[in-house]
Amino acid sequence: MDLQVTREERMLHLNELDEFHHDAYENAFIYKAKTKMWHVKHIAKKNFEVGQKVLLYNYRLRLFPEKLKSRWSGPFIVTQVYPYGAVEISHEEKGTFEVNRQRLKLYIDGALSCKSLPIKLDIPE
Repeated sequence: MDLQVTREERMLHLNELDEFHHDAYENAFIYKAKTKMWHVKHIAKKNFEVGQKVLLYNYRLRLFPEKLKSRWSGPFIVTQVYPYGAVEISHEEKGTFEVNRQRLKLYIDGALSCKSLPIKLDIPE
């Protein structure tokens, strides 16, 4: 048994393992980058303007959430829009504070009534 030959073979195997590890790392990095780009591309842009009414999402964890209670509160009024996703909103009772743009959605005033919907009934006589 020649120790020099065995040592060289062992070093070759270790180098191959390092190459496999490096290739797997590069592939995982490329996969994560592509996945992130796909998700970012499909995120809807939310642009708010001063004076708009918005609803605020309550994200706090509750151990026993009420089934039919909505997690959206408001309406709040947008008072200032900052760059990079921050929005300042105000409410008469709750005051003024800054929140992340992702926690907001537009508030639509008014309720739908049955009279406003065009319904055609085809009733045979």
